[in-house]
Amino acid sequence: MKLIIQIPCYNEAETLTIALDALPKQLEGIDEIEYLIINDGSTDNTVEVARNWGVHHVVSFNQNRGLAKGFMAGLDACLRNGADIIVNTDADNQYCADDIGKLIAPILEGKADIVVGERPIDQTEHFSWMKKKLQHFGSWVVRRASNTHIPDAPSGFRAYSREAALQMNVVNEYTYTLEQIVQAGRTKIAITSVPVRTNEYLRPSRLFNSMFNYVKKSMLTIVRAYLMYKPLQFFTIMGTFPFIAGIALGIRFLIIRLVLHTGSGNVQSLILASMLIMIGVMVWVLGLLADVMAANRKILQEIQQKVRELDYRTEYMDQKRNPEDQKTNKKDPKDRKTEQEGSI
Repeated sequence: MKLIIQIPCYNEAETLTIALDALPKQLEGIDEIEYLIINDGSTDNTVEVARNWGVHHVVSFNQNRGLAKGFMAGLDACLRNGADIIVNTDADNQYCADDIGKLIAPILEGKADIVVGERPIDQTEHFSWMKKKLQHFGSWVVRRASNTHIPDAPSGFRAYSREAALQMNVVNEYTYTLEQIVQAGRTKIAITSVPVRTNEYLRPSRLFNSMFNYVKKSMLTIVRAYLMYKPLQFFTIMGTFPFIAGIALGIRFLIIRLVLHTGSGNVQSLILASMLIMIGVMVWVLGLLADVMAANRKILQEIQQKVRELDYRTEYMDQKRNPEDQKTNKKDPKDRKTEQEGSI
């Protein structure tokens, strides 16, 4: 059983060694542990620090491409290097690395394919009162959208089985955390959470500049993810409001004309009612089209998963046949350029 621990990095030279030193060297149920960093266009010596420490794999982008792109590139590299379990953690040492054993336990026991670390949000001192409330509210919205029971949706401390990692597809460029839970819940991937500890505060978050920006992007991410995986339900709800409003206006017009006998007039109500009913029906039709597209997307995802399995298995076997290349991490420059540009 092989575990690869990946760490997305962007100018993390000052804190990376602290995070790496805390990582476990051996765990019960794991035969082999390797470490991987995703260098997301760092302008400092993050890569040098990682290599000097002795990380096994480095995935680099020539420029900053965001947390979601970096995460998926790391996932891709872990799978290509034969990971049976993948753990994602942060370079600022936010999460307690001693809890990695607890994080992977449900996967080893066959109870889950994705495990999310639940932080003690209310006890975290450097979180403001507003941030704590927004974290709880955002997690509640994700639970409703995904039909899961994950109490800390924004947590980036996660473990994935190989089967779950093969199915991951993150299209959002902001963050992977929220969309991934919605995807797991709506595609019936077994997902659970375990309580984890956090370490001392080392630096402020780089994911967002303001609380308003965080809330806006998070809500858009949740709506987009829900729209991708439950389009018919989404458009049915959206189309129901104008349709009901149109029916109500139409009934009002009929009552005025046929019951109250007020004569001419109120034609505007009839026109508005007709427009609202047409809008509602059109939104429902869009929902049907989106549902067909979602069904096609599921088929494409299944094909993609099979292609990934074959691709990763072939590459991993090639690496096993050439252990010296794997050990020195030497590749043809063209291959290296492809990996840097994100084989995502």
